[in-house]
Amino acid sequence: MKEWIKDIIFALIVAIVIIQFVKPTIVRQSSMEPNFHDNDYLFVSKQAYRFGEPKRGDVVVFESELQQENGDDKLLIKRVIGLPGETIDIIDEKVYVDGTMLEESYTMDGTTYGDIHELKIPEDEYFCMGDNRDVSIDSRDPAVGCVDKEKFVGKVFFRVLPFSG
Repeated sequence: MKEWIKDIIFALIVAIVIIQFVKPTIVRQSSMEPNFHDNDYLFVSKQAYRFGEPKRGDVVVFESELQQENGDDKLLIKRVIGLPGETIDIIDEKVYVDGTMLEESYTMDGTTYGDIHELKIPEDEYFCMGDNRDVSIDSRDPAVGCVDKEKFVGKVFFRVLPFSG
């Protein structure tokens, strides 16, 4: 019986430690296709940006001002495209950062719709977009806008399920 209690206590301690560093999340939309699909189960590192800064290309989860049906703030999963102080333009369905066109092989169809000209990203904020730009509600939409670093839950670092893809 003593061994059994020790095992339970050890498991609880491990679970608490994991919860402090990792947030499991499930993709609920198609805005990150073709890389992440509806019902993909992901692990998010809650400590990824505690000592470092988000980088262009990171896939992040953040709290938005959008509301879920139950009234809670909606978590979004998007890719970091623009960094603080940079200027974003979307011209002829292509994304430019500080005048240089991004090569975005990770997008669904290689096109980005929107009318953004010389958007200067504020300090401590990031411009984030989904990989499936046709259906993504992201920083192009005023309801989301640039994302304050404080709103980041963390960086996606591992897809648990499905095992393939």
